[in-house]
Amino acid sequence: MKEIIAKIIKKILDGKKVHLTEDEILNLIEIPPSSEMGDYSFPCFFLASRLKQNPNQIADGIKDKIQLKEFEEIKVAGAYINFFLDKSKFAKETILEIIKKKTNFGKPAKKENKKIVIEFSQPNTHKAFHVGHIRGTSLGESISRILEFCGNKVIRANYSGDTGMHVAKWIWCYQKYHSKEKLRNDESWIASIYVDAVKRLEKNEKLQEEVNEINRKLEDKKDKKLNELWKKTRKLSIDSWKKIYRELNAKFDDYFFESEVEKRAKEISLELLKKGIAKKDQGATIMDFKNSGMGVWILLRSDGTVLYSAKDLAFAEKKIKKYKADEYLVLVADEQRLHFEQLIKTLEIMKLTNRKIYDFLTFGLVRLPTGKMSSRTGDNILYSNFIDEMKKHVKNEMKNRGEKISEKELENRALNISIAAIKYSMLKQGANKNIIFDKNEALNFEGDSGAYLLYSYARANSILKKTKKQNSKIEIKNLEEKEINLVKILSQFPEIVSNARKNKSPSAIANYSHELAQKFNEFYHACPVLNSKNELFRIKLVESFMQVMENSLHLLGIGILDKM
Repeated sequence: MKEIIAKIIKKILDGKKVHLTEDEILNLIEIPPSSEMGDYSFPCFFLASRLKQNPNQIADGIKDKIQLKEFEEIKVAGAYINFFLDKSKFAKETILEIIKKKTNFGKPAKKENKKIVIEFSQPNTHKAFHVGHIRGTSLGESISRILEFCGNKVIRANYSGDTGMHVAKWIWCYQKYHSKEKLRNDESWIASIYVDAVKRLEKNEKLQEEVNEINRKLEDKKDKKLNELWKKTRKLSIDSWKKIYRELNAKFDDYFFESEVEKRAKEISLELLKKGIAKKDQGATIMDFKNSGMGVWILLRSDGTVLYSAKDLAFAEKKIKKYKADEYLVLVADEQRLHFEQLIKTLEIMKLTNRKIYDFLTFGLVRLPTGKMSSRTGDNILYSNFIDEMKKHVKNEMKNRGEKISEKELENRALNISIAAIKYSMLKQGANKNIIFDKNEALNFEGDSGAYLLYSYARANSILKKTKKQNSKIEIKNLEEKEINLVKILSQFPEIVSNARKNKSPSAIANYSHELAQKFNEFYHACPVLNSKNELFRIKLVESFMQVMENSLHLLGIGILDKM
């Protein structure tokens, strides 16, 4: 409806030689605080200087040129043009559109048709997959779904560090202190070895030379026994991720690893050095960005081993050659912002790409109430432990209700509710904000939570299960306030999707989903559906709510539940 208003006003303003885009007009359209003041409002103050007229007169002039096709009434109040919907017509058209389009409701009329490579999640082998990883994974999957929903071809890429100093530390610690322990596909055990390595090295810095030697041997790949241990332990980490991604409703089209680009990384570094783009500093090969205010970016250590900065250059080159895309987007933690600024600057100098094509999106850290999480110190929450704790809580809640269900169904519901609670808590915040993750809040089944969204959907489904199939035409008479409020927010979904796409912001979808659930529950308590005078309309309204909620949750990567 806002788009209809924007089109009308644009045509009128074009006639007055005031040229604004539809998007500019859309941003000016307001929703009045009270329905008595109208359903939508357009302020004319900003036009006074352009048209050399009183804004009140401008409002009157625009209003007189608008025909009453979509609106019951249009009034001017000062400098505001207030639009009053023909509520019955609006409600009927909105519901019929949702029911007709189903999973396509909310998609833009015109597909974008871009090829976009998005890289996210990026766990390292030989380290823990912890709660902090959930945020990047959830954001990446949600952004991918939003981009696809808008008609783009999306390629999901996952780039992991399977070589480097962290791997050398793990293997050193395992060989020296844990070699009698059997290798296990156990996330907690894998993480514990790395934490032990860090703590031992902090106590005795001289041991670092032993780690450095292992790192050199891993890079030249001549030590067969060491290389075999690396392959086995690397596989353990990768296998442990498969179950996690399945539970998080995340998928990837391609997996890349640092080990695949290590050789090329060294070649690129030496090429940059030969061309005078990079330089030597105390034996290390660096990119000097001090004059640009971005410091020094080290590509090769003084011993010639490759750092992940050089590997990122080689990976960018590989990604661009393999996928000739319109855009390349990388999701990274905010603490890596400088690193990626340096990466893109180097890629531009290499004439490989530019920021319009290759860019990154940062997200804030996930912290515990006690402070920052760290895989180095072990002060984190492992994903596997956390999801088990969540499921245990949900199962207890469900058992307390006395409902008799099979263990398999109990496990399924507990997992779905737990994932919804975790993912929603990650996605409702703006990506740039740090999150203090409080598990008690995430486990809250009331209010602003993922469980509340699933419960609202299940509640709506329970209504439809009690209805008989209706073929009559919808007739709408005397709409109540809670009904029209629900219709209005349902109609806003396409606009929310558009904004989420424009800003690459799943939080817009998440916050909308919560508001949608609230409006439905207000309707549910105020307007009985079955055996009411408007039963057919209200059944269709419930059906529309379920469809839009399903579409919203799909974009968040959250699965629905027909029953809680």
